[in-house]
Amino acid sequence: MLTQFINAAIERARFALLDEEQIYYGEVPELPGVWATGSTVEQCRVELQEVVEDWVALGLSRNSHIPIISGIDVNVETACSCRAIAP
Repeated sequence: MLTQFINAAIERARFALLDEEQIYYGEVPELPGVWATGSTVEQCRVELQEVVEDWVALGLSRNSHIPIISGIDVNVETACSCRAIAP
């Protein structure tokens, strides 16, 4: 499921050439603070995928809400309504 989420996020990415610097900039609008740069659009895409992976891993480790992208929800419920049953 994480791979599907990351792929969906990259599909939604926006890329632009920064003329004054001659580098590509990419971001995933649904993921705050997720952006990358590269000398080619492909290099930028690879860097952006790594940033998405790290962003999701950090968010999950901190129990932060991860936005749902393309119907893919990677959030882990932290509350359990289960009770242990004594033998």
